[in-house]
Amino acid sequence: EEATYGQLATATDRFAAALTRLGVGRGDRVFTLLGRVPELYVTVLGTLKHASVACPLFSAFGPEPIRQRLDRGDGRVLVTTPAMYRRKVAPIRSALPALRHVILVGAAEASLDADGTLDFDHLLATAPAGFEIPPTDPEDMALLHFTSGTTGTPKGAVHVHDAVVAHHATGTSALDLHPEDVFWCTADPGWVTGTSYGIIAPLTHGVTSVVDEGELEVERWYRILEEQRVTVWYTAPTALRMLMRAGTDVARRHDLRHLRFVASVGEPLNPEVVVWGQEALGLPI
Repeated sequence: EEATYGQLATATDRFAAALTRLGVGRGDRVFTLLGRVPELYVTVLGTLKHASVACPLFSAFGPEPIRQRLDRGDGRVLVTTPAMYRRKVAPIRSALPALRHVILVGAAEASLDADGTLDFDHLLATAPAGFEIPPTDPEDMALLHFTSGTTGTPKGAVHVHDAVVAHHATGTSALDLHPEDVFWCTADPGWVTGTSYGIIAPLTHGVTSVVDEGELEVERWYRILEEQRVTVWYTAPTALRMLMRAGTDVARRHDLRHLRFVASVGEPLNPEVVVWGQEALGLPI
């Protein structure tokens, strides 16, 4: 699928207007439990426009991690899929009295159903196209992320609206983004990198962003790099090590001449991967 900046602007206006119709207030938390699908990006950006707080969750979480974060974050809205709702949210919904609205992406019904859920497409289709973005203070909450929970109860980490200045600046200084770039950030928006540098920073630079819904598959990843003519690639050491194990020959079978910058994030990068990048991609990581 392709989406232009204009189409994204219209869809996010409609989502912001839909939040207003649902009675969602300024600063209310809007959670997502979705894979890397277009509706995730529309929800996050529409929530920011509305001056509510976007809270992306990792879609692989089970019911208890989801409950913890929705409870601690005082979630008022959750956008998810019917399958994830049935498996992971419906069993815990009674323990989340603050959760007023569950919006389903890809639901069969175009209205409120027996579970007290709403249909994403129907909400957008019936919402007005125009939306006047309210003024925000630089210190107003914009994003709420949670730590992984490996060292105790997950802790909420707040990004304010002024954080977009840092997202934009580091898009320049750390990732060297220019408007003509084709940029691919493989991180899931359920974690901070996937939101800061998978959604916000690239859009502030006017680049073309590539989004892949699937998990790592060596041949497909190289095909994406080649066919989409990716110029700047932002990924993780774990993924790079998996590609390295597949060998340099796999990389060399693909035309990666457009690639000019590869960066990694999430943990320290071992020297072998840097050397492999030079051999396989013609670029140090």
